[in-house]
Amino acid sequence: MSVIKMENVTMKYPTGTVALKDINIEIEKGEFVFVVGSTGSGKTTFLELLLRELVPTKGRIEVAGIDLARLKKNRIHKVRRKIGVVFQNFRLLKDRTVYENVAFAQRVIETPSRYIKRQVPAVLALVGLEDKYKSYPRQLSGGEQQRVALARALVNKPEIILADEPTGNLDPKHSWDVMNLLDEINSKGTTVVVVTHNKEIVNVMKKRVITLKKGVIVSDVQKGGYIDED
Repeated sequence: MSVIKMENVTMKYPTGTVALKDINIEIEKGEFVFVVGSTGSGKTTFLELLLRELVPTKGRIEVAGIDLARLKKNRIHKVRRKIGVVFQNFRLLKDRTVYENVAFAQRVIETPSRYIKRQVPAVLALVGLEDKYKSYPRQLSGGEQQRVALARALVNKPEIILADEPTGNLDPKHSWDVMNLLDEINSKGTTVVVVTHNKEIVNVMKKRVITLKKGVIVSDVQKGGYIDED
């Protein structure tokens, strides 16, 4: 069963730049997929389309059974509840504790307090931060901040995790900590899509690898590796 489907998707900006051209992708429930490519290859546009931050110039996109083209603006939250997003720069609320940062994701969708009190500690334990719940982002290492971001993405039990360069600001050890967590989450059935430049991680993990170049898919390989571009 596909949880992400792109059919003949093209994205052309008003400037005339074609970011993606005739993209056809199906990602099955429970897959772990890397999306790789150099700067300007279309990776960011790819993620923004899945989040319905952009509407394609041409083609059809379906996420978690929802046709994004038919989705009215006041219903965009419906698809975003099915997606957890992890960003390179963490995007944590600096003036709130670890607990409050994760709880915020649940308050936004009006989760009852009794569930928040149960679910936030559980997800913090999953990412190994149960003892840091009173800490503020400035008191955490980069790796710990990214694990808070991952906990926030997970707390609403999304069908899909989209991770945009999740190891971009981390040292090798913390990078592997985060990737191992994503692998563990994937093993429990969550679909994981990771955009990355990290060649070592892609080559070692041997997941499905979709390579973009100048807005076109040039490779889509199961148990693939990072393709160096000329």
